[in-house]
Amino acid sequence: MPNVKDVTRESWVLSTFPEWGTWLNEEIAETVVEKGTFAMWWLGCTGLWIKTENNTNIAMDYWCGSGKRSHYDDAGSRKMMDPDHQMARMSGARQLQPNLRAVPAVLDPFAVSEIDAVFASHTHTDHIDVNLAAAVLNNVKKKTVINDVERDVPFIGSKFATDLWRSWGVPEDRLITVRPGDVIKIRDIEVTAVESVDRTILITAPPHGEVKGMACDDMDERAVSYVVKTPGGTIYHSGDSHFGNMYAKHGNQFDIDVAFGSFGENPRGITDKMTASDILRMGEDLKTKVMIPYHHDLWTNFKADTNEILVLWYMRKNRLQYQFKPFIWEVGGKFVYPDDKDKISYNYPRGFDDIFTHDINLPFPSFL
Repeated sequence: MPNVKDVTRESWVLSTFPEWGTWLNEEIAETVVEKGTFAMWWLGCTGLWIKTENNTNIAMDYWCGSGKRSHYDDAGSRKMMDPDHQMARMSGARQLQPNLRAVPAVLDPFAVSEIDAVFASHTHTDHIDVNLAAAVLNNVKKKTVINDVERDVPFIGSKFATDLWRSWGVPEDRLITVRPGDVIKIRDIEVTAVESVDRTILITAPPHGEVKGMACDDMDERAVSYVVKTPGGTIYHSGDSHFGNMYAKHGNQFDIDVAFGSFGENPRGITDKMTASDILRMGEDLKTKVMIPYHHDLWTNFKADTNEILVLWYMRKNRLQYQFKPFIWEVGGKFVYPDDKDKISYNYPRGFDDIFTHDINLPFPSFL
């Protein structure tokens, strides 16, 4: 029994966070993926865990950090936005952005014991995670097979992403840098890097200071999107991309089953997330069978109503002859393709599947 004399802030944090504990880690480990299918779990933001019928596991864009935590700095002064921050650059704003994390971190990175590859699309702090990197390096001993060669679990991303991992101490032999067109085979998964449409990453520091009149870096070094081909179907992971005509090109190149697009309600004067209309255009251009919005869950100041997507889809689907269905997911939820391809929205398991399998224990039966 707890005693208030023993309770501290540290004991509270360790007993409460992460809020889901190892529940999702255990669910993923125990899931047996049926032949001809693949399973995915939404880890929050654009984070995905993908598992195949041959027990291949990859994580994409997983991040378990936090957003704003205080109005004040360590000296007690009110914080302001860094002038080099991409949102400050695009807007001229200096007030602190109120982007608080709105969802729990559902996966415990230090409980990850089996994984075949870690992917990052780009270096924005909500898409690449030092905690997962440390946990994989220290705790995952099982080797994987990359391009038919047995090796330690790699960290795969754009040049800027692998540069960041390197700066954190990830060994050189664990890094794989990709550009659009590169193909990486991880056991029974084939991942093709394709062009990103993340224009915000192009105005993200570095460089620091004045950037007016400067040429942008090569997008292909800063960010990539991924096409993930599994034995059970193909996934399109767009990272933090905006809407772009490139989706139609990728829809011609690949047979995509499930696509993900970054959705959100942009604050006034900001263009960083796709709108409901953009999400539907993306699904049409990619010729996907299922279109799933993500990223709208994470930041309090970009939260958006996914019902907009459903309303527009119902309005347009017959007139424009849409060949895809939207799917509205929840963080921590599981999606199995093709089993769930005709569902429109997710609901967490409600439990009580074994109701009345044992005798009830009540004063009298009519109590119910």
